[in-house]
Amino acid sequence: MKVLVVIPARGGSKGIPDKNIRFLNGKPLITHTIDAALQLFDQERILVSTDSEKIQAIAEKSGLHVPFLRPSELSTDTAGSYEVILHAMEIARELEIDFDTVILLQPTSPLRTSKHLQEAMEVYEPSLDMVVSVKESDENPYYSLFEENNAGYLAKSKQGDFTRRQDCPKVYAYNGAIYIMNAKSLESQSIGSFKNIRKYVMSSEDSIDIDTPLDWKMAEFLLSEKSSH
Repeated sequence: MKVLVVIPARGGSKGIPDKNIRFLNGKPLITHTIDAALQLFDQERILVSTDSEKIQAIAEKSGLHVPFLRPSELSTDTAGSYEVILHAMEIARELEIDFDTVILLQPTSPLRTSKHLQEAMEVYEPSLDMVVSVKESDENPYYSLFEENNAGYLAKSKQGDFTRRQDCPKVYAYNGAIYIMNAKSLESQSIGSFKNIRKYVMSSEDSIDIDTPLDWKMAEFLLSEKSSH
């Protein structure tokens, strides 16, 4: 497996200003992800895609060379991850990085470690479009999720004769921590069109994805608990 790691880190953040460079448990948020990646990959294979000179400087202080800034059209609220990944792949080829697999690591998952990443890579094989990290969902379409039908009444999202939630088939939610993708698949279709996908399951605690101040406080608490043991 020849890997290209892409860490997307936009400068703008409405919920938590300067989120990616704000200190969390003693170091900038993005550094948690950079450190996890550097434990497994040479720095030449890790690209931080950012539009921010501040993020660029912190990434370089963390041990990476950041040879480009993301263009403004890929740095808006509406810019998608897929376009950002394709742009990073294009830059990687210009830098003569040989790769067949792209790993997307979002800085908002600071409890994702190199161990998680290594385990997820062991699930991946070239016949797949993607291995994605997930958490088991507490909400289940057979039991506790409902949709409004044509008559305006609530009906279970997925029909099944289950009297207890634990008897329902397990369902999973993407947690945003790890995406291991086939480079050829990325070149031929969008991520949402992938069909050959396998899961890598993480705990709910390690799946914290920072979007709100409450998420931040939870991540801070969990990281401090881990470092004290």
